Amino acid sequence: MMSLLIKSRLQSIADRGFSIIGLSNQNERKLPPREIIKLCHILLTGRGEASGVAISREILNRYQVLDEQEKTEFFRLLLSEFSVEPEKALEAANNYVSDPSHDSLDKLLAVSQPSRLNLLMLLNQAPDATQFLVAMRADLLARLRQEPDLRFVDREFVHLFTTWFNRGFLDLRCIDWNTPAAILEKIIHYEAVHGMAGWEDLRKRINPEDRRIFAFFHPRLGDEPLIFVEVALMDEVPSSIHSVLDNKKTDVTAFDVRRANTAIFYSISNCQKGLRGIPLGNFLIKQVVEELRTEYPALKNFVTLSPVPSFRKWVTNAREGKTEFRLPSAALTALELTDRPDWQKDAKMAATVEEHLMPLAAWFFCNSNANRRPLDPVARFHLGNGARLDRINWAADLSENGMTGSFGIMVNYRYQLDEIERNHEMFANKGVVVASPVVIKAAKAYGSVLARQNPVEASSEAGVASIESSGVP
Repeated sequence: MMSLLIKSRLQSIADRGFSIIGLSNQNERKLPPREIIKLCHILLTGRGEASGVAISREILNRYQVLDEQEKTEFFRLLLSEFSVEPEKALEAANNYVSDPSHDSLDKLLAVSQPSRLNLLMLLNQAPDATQFLVAMRADLLARLRQEPDLRFVDREFVHLFTTWFNRGFLDLRCIDWNTPAAILEKIIHYEAVHGMAGWEDLRKRINPEDRRIFAFFHPRLGDEPLIFVEVALMDEVPSSIHSVLDNKKTDVTAFDVRRANTAIFYSISNCQKGLRGIPLGNFLIKQVVEELRTEYPALKNFVTLSPVPSFRKWVTNAREGKTEFRLPSAALTALELTDRPDWQKDAKMAATVEEHLMPLAAWFFCNSNANRRPLDPVARFHLGNGARLDRINWAADLSENGMTGSFGIMVNYRYQLDEIERNHEMFANKGVVVASPVVIKAAKAYGSVLARQNPVEASSEAGVASIESSGVP
């Protein structure tokens, strides 16, 4: 955490800077976006420390009170007024061609970089600026669909945040019952996969010896968690979240943790919308694996129990003919059962749906999109992190969220320590989905079914992505 002394020092510098540049920090008059942009230009002129901190704080404070339309205008102005100047870049490029010296290259690089990057770095000198900038990027991300050109502004945020939030600056903490209540309340609030109803649910996830929560923090964000993972220590790989979150269990210390040979990562929650896309999760899992191995040397298996949030929507699109392939008529008939209320509670209907949905799920996970990546975002995360697709579990999450997202299907991704780097390279460089033989067999079999159903499209979306067998069935 940034010390109170440093924060007080920055605040003092900012207050002194107001008098230097003629601004009043008591002036609460709302400034329009263009006036705030003028302050941004002033900041880039390179004033002294006190005035720079003061202007940075003023810009961030003024931005926060803008309404939604004004924030959109502010981002548009960031794009139009702080981008690369083509004439200067072309002149510097021509000079480098004529004189390929270190000096001319340095000048070319300087004019090829948008001034937004330097602006964001200067804004970060204000007190609590990092947290404000994370919130600003969250506002920006919410506008990218309607304003796709703003992705060029986002590139500078991503560039800086990837540096500011790299592993060397992050603090890993184990969350337990002695953690300050303010942080515990945030853990309850931010849990995004398997919601907590309150303190009792949280107690069952951190108080037993076989349960852990680990979170990353950043010194500039204080006690605001960035991301956290929930872990269960068990003696087998679970096929259902209900065996992990058994709220009926009254003796929370019943399991002897010394018997544990498996660590289950059953929930990962990102806490800051403004850090979306910044690689925090892969750092977190790998660091937690090392922490657990040190504390419990008997642990041999590191496996997730992961949701499939996009599967049902994808199946719905396939049923409605919105994909490039057609499902077999038998599958369409079986999937009609899922439109009935509580179909999963009827053993006969559930068995019929399972017969058709599970092989389709295997194909879904192994199939690639136009970018040679799996269709499921959770799969992209874990496979990109070096895990292998180990097992697809039926009736694994029968909660409302589980049924709505994936018909109750969940997936185990296995982090085999001696395979992680190889799997990562295979996926990152070649788009190869590393999976268990059982999953691969099911995916290829259903790919053949779809190829017969869709002879023209068989070479594209109805095919199976590059996959490779790893590990035991």
